[in-house]
Amino acid sequence: MLAALLYGKEDLRLEQVNDPTPAAGEVVIRVGAATTCGTDLKVWRRGGHAKMLKPPALFGHEAAGEIVALGADVTGWQIGDRVVANNSAPCFNCFYCRKQEFSLCENLLFNNGTFAEYLKVPAPIVEHNLLPIPEDISFALAAMTEPLACVLHGAARAQVKPGDRVVVLGDGAIGLMFVAALASGLGGWNPGLTGTKHTPFTEVFLLGGNDVRLAIGEKLGAVKTFNYKHITDLPALVKDLTDGYGADVVIEATGVPAVWEMAIACARPGATVNLFGGCPRDTTITVNTEQLHYSELTLKGVFHNTPKFVREALALLASRKLPLDLLISDEQPLNQLGQVFEAMRDRKVIKVAMAP
Repeated sequence: MLAALLYGKEDLRLEQVNDPTPAAGEVVIRVGAATTCGTDLKVWRRGGHAKMLKPPALFGHEAAGEIVALGADVTGWQIGDRVVANNSAPCFNCFYCRKQEFSLCENLLFNNGTFAEYLKVPAPIVEHNLLPIPEDISFALAAMTEPLACVLHGAARAQVKPGDRVVVLGDGAIGLMFVAALASGLGGWNPGLTGTKHTPFTEVFLLGGNDVRLAIGEKLGAVKTFNYKHITDLPALVKDLTDGYGADVVIEATGVPAVWEMAIACARPGATVNLFGGCPRDTTITVNTEQLHYSELTLKGVFHNTPKFVREALALLASRKLPLDLLISDEQPLNQLGQVFEAMRDRKVIKVAMAP
């Protein structure tokens, strides 16, 4: 089969590799669509990922398709089932899993290789994070389950309250998903799609560097958007927007250390700063201890997703409550993957659905 392999920094190669064969508990899916992601872009540019992969390795982690092969002992699935596979699964047995902190699982299993004709899904993911998708949902839309699950996890950790004024820094796919989720009322106290009354948060402000993406942010619910390239003092702008206080919640969605510091500067006393964007390995930031202490700031690093939010993300996509198809800029065949990543690097596209 044709598959993409990452060998190092911006060294992505399409090669013919053996078709995968499922072992016991595993399934193989024919990829219907694999969506590109900001994390993929960072991994491509940096040449690896601290948690997900070390090159050379099969590449890509968002995909949906149909089952074409079942390993021994697989039950509940049939050939032809339309499914989406999360790119990870926790072990449910370690110290962190016993505390329900599944994104911190000591044995968190990651699966890569969605930019290919076929994808083998390991047994733990089949057991815990392989989900059926409705017939009326496209593979491209269903493939966004994983990043949306990460956003729902991040939104829940931010504990946004009704009436909070939220600032999102970053107009990539993740930042735009945060806008959509929070503006629609998701991510408050006791988050969830069932059994919880969601109150809309009417003031979500988006700051980014691309006018086209900012316009999409408005369609997703941002009350105001700003291009940071035209702003000389971003914290002062945020104070102007919030009666001189600063934001109740700040979501950092760029993975740039300087923007982490900017997020803290935009926060009011008592605020929560959600440091969601993963920075390059071994980078550091400077925090003013007086501000942190006397302003009672809460700084949260948030990583990945959990099985609960994987299910909520797919349910939300199936509901069509959020127009997240606006994030898919294009559809391209797999042999154009190199050009697609160059377009992502140049910020010409947000997400692209790759079709093998």
